[in-house]
Amino acid sequence: MNESKLCTIELIEQFLAGTLEISVTKHDDEASLYQHITRVLKRFDFPRCSKYERGVLLKYLRFTTGYSRAQITRLVKAWHTNRLANIPLAKRYTAPVEPFKRKYTEGDVRLLVEMDRANEDVCGPSIVHLLKRAYEYYGDKRYERISNLSVSHLYNLRKSTGYQRQRTKITKTRPVGIPIGIRKAPSPSGRAGFVRIDSVHQGDFDGEKGVYHITCVDSVSQWQVEACVEGISEVFLMPVLELIMEQLPFVLQGFHSDNGSEYINSRVAKMLEKLRIEQTKSRPRHSNDNGLAESKNNSVVRKHMGYSHIPRRHAEAINQFYQQTFNSWLNLHRPCLYPTDIVSPKGKVVKRYKHADVKTPLECLVLLNGRDLVIFKTDTMLQELILESKQQTDLQAAKQMSLAKSKLFASFTRSRKKS
Repeated sequence: MNESKLCTIELIEQFLAGTLEISVTKHDDEASLYQHITRVLKRFDFPRCSKYERGVLLKYLRFTTGYSRAQITRLVKAWHTNRLANIPLAKRYTAPVEPFKRKYTEGDVRLLVEMDRANEDVCGPSIVHLLKRAYEYYGDKRYERISNLSVSHLYNLRKSTGYQRQRTKITKTRPVGIPIGIRKAPSPSGRAGFVRIDSVHQGDFDGEKGVYHITCVDSVSQWQVEACVEGISEVFLMPVLELIMEQLPFVLQGFHSDNGSEYINSRVAKMLEKLRIEQTKSRPRHSNDNGLAESKNNSVVRKHMGYSHIPRRHAEAINQFYQQTFNSWLNLHRPCLYPTDIVSPKGKVVKRYKHADVKTPLECLVLLNGRDLVIFKTDTMLQELILESKQQTDLQAAKQMSLAKSKLFASFTRSRKKS
């Protein structure tokens, strides 16, 4: 740069305003740019300049070098610090000898893909919990490194090229809103044994009713039992309700439902009264009273059984799938999120779902048993459930469930072709 004429601040201002013709030749060499900065700072005696003059010189250096304001500030500071020792302004940083090492390898990404595919893309905290259980609970050494994966970085891995190459399509769960009328909320007080129940219809087709799924879930432990019936009349429903109660490992103390006639009737009330079980129904304008069962309808039933019409004749096959495979996987191997009540500064109780509170229903029952908040049907029930959970890993159970579900839906197709 030929800048011999720029010897005063006024000329610098004229140059920046574009009224002074000066020939400018920019260099890509950083050493030449550093020499140019040094010459300008020495020529105008930068340390003795006023604040205004310093601002003009910094603007001039930004224009002539192309550096950012932050970079010019750093270079001027370095020159000012080393000028008395006659240390020239020079490039002080170098490229790293080795590139940044990856913490999680391609093998870890494959393990994550396998776990996501088997569990059909549940939420991040649940997958992190499954990865941790695979190493700590089942002793699978392959998961040693990825067992420490954070929930936030899990979503980064899901966005990575290696993951997307193996999982080309990720869909979110479709939300479902079911308006209900409510009367009275259950009050478990932290104890297991107070269940909430609801039914899900599998659609109509050409005037033919589909099957009905019955969702029964404990309010505290989230222990869940699924069943399927041809219809919701008393003829079909009463045997299934008895079957659901037999599958619960703890003593049933409360039975909560909405105001549907399938549960609010004399036969159900008589059966519950005989067993000394408290029956409650929902309150008006309190839609959260049965919200847990409604959320399970969405995140479990609709996710795995879909929205398409399933004829009533398949109810028995679906019920066998639930009893033999699905309910065991739900309670022994599928993590759930448990809320923590926090009192806000305004005195309102707010529920927060922390990553540390993710656990399976069986793990929750173990904690409740330690605090005497659950009554099991037999003294050995808890030990039997723990032994059953260790017979196969979470991943193996998920794969077995997916295989059984595929065979179930394949039987629907074969039946349709025969008809």
